[in-house]
Amino acid sequence: MKNIKIVFGCILLTSMLSSACSDKKVKTMPVADEKMTGKFTCPMHPQIMEDHIGNCPICGMSLVKKSGTAGKSAGISLLTVLQPVNSTVISNVKAVHPEQKTVPTQISAQGYLDFDTRTFNNIAARFPGRIEKLYLKYRFQQVHRGQRIFDVYSPEMVTAQQDLLFLNANSPQETNLISAVKQKLLLLGMTTGQVNQVIISGKLYYSLPVFSPYQGYITDVPGNRMAGTAWQSQGMAFESNSPLTIKEGIYVETGQTVFNVIDPSRLWAVIKVDPASLAALKLNQRVKISIPDQPEVSISGKVDFIEPVLQSGDKTTSIRVYIKNDAHHLKVNNLVQATIQTGETAGLWIPRTAITDLGQTKIVWIKDGSVYRAHQITTGMSHNNEIEIKNGLSATDNVAADAQYLTDSESFIKTDNHEK
Repeated sequence: MKNIKIVFGCILLTSMLSSACSDKKVKTMPVADEKMTGKFTCPMHPQIMEDHIGNCPICGMSLVKKSGTAGKSAGISLLTVLQPVNSTVISNVKAVHPEQKTVPTQISAQGYLDFDTRTFNNIAARFPGRIEKLYLKYRFQQVHRGQRIFDVYSPEMVTAQQDLLFLNANSPQETNLISAVKQKLLLLGMTTGQVNQVIISGKLYYSLPVFSPYQGYITDVPGNRMAGTAWQSQGMAFESNSPLTIKEGIYVETGQTVFNVIDPSRLWAVIKVDPASLAALKLNQRVKISIPDQPEVSISGKVDFIEPVLQSGDKTTSIRVYIKNDAHHLKVNNLVQATIQTGETAGLWIPRTAITDLGQTKIVWIKDGSVYRAHQITTGMSHNNEIEIKNGLSATDNVAADAQYLTDSESFIKTDNHEK
């Protein structure tokens, strides 16, 4: 009986210990880690989907937990992403505000340098005769005041000299007649010294020298029947260093212009202005002129003359800017770039880079939340790297600073056409 009690006690003790261990196991069982639950996929093979962590059966990479929601930092809804790409673009490109300000207005135009024809001085024949000797041979040969330029044989001058010698020898008391003959010779082009030399020496000038009363560069006369079309102005090429059309042995008539003497110290800048800019063009407006071939040269002037008519075959209007060229460093026919200051204008301005030109349409990209929307605008004048906005934007809008970055050249852009 005693043995039975001992056995029963052992069984009861064993049962109690087992129950205690079982309770402890339940209480200490670890809770499943949240990171270990859910769906797992391969970064390289998204078609692999497992409900436990492990390795990809294709590439062996460790599986990662798949998130069921978009990241909090994205801030972009699925509806936004699915909008048509020809009217909206999702981008983090920098945005700028249109700026309301007043800027100087100007006209940019091109032209060329030409001689100032107001400085043209004619050397004409004062008596008829034949050119016996020519001392100038080439166009644009430099000539100085008082320089001997050609000799002329004139039967009329020989006869007048003979009359002077006859009266002086045979009728010295006829002072009025002698004075009249002297005056005639002087008016025909002889100098006082030459007339006195004839009286003193008793010898005639059969070939009278002609001296230049001007200083500059000599050339043929445009339109002269002897010169033909060898010399042309108004921006046409000059044939410098080519022979003059005036030759020895040619007869000249009284009053016929033989040469032109050009003063190179005074030039014109002839600027060609588009007719669309004429409304803003006025006399005395400031002009800045640069020469592409001489970057170091900068010329300041003003609008001195606006041609009232169009040249034949020319659709632009020419203006003239008078330029001093005392150092002779400016050359005729050099191309020039001119900027004419026409005043000031107030308006809304944005950078040139913010506009996409589609031909007849110009657009900007307006920021709307997290996307940029294509928007049609109307532009005005340009100034430096900015363009005036006539219609389509307000100062409170945000536009993409670089429109070309958002524009796909292969796509057709659809704008919203909202009025501002």
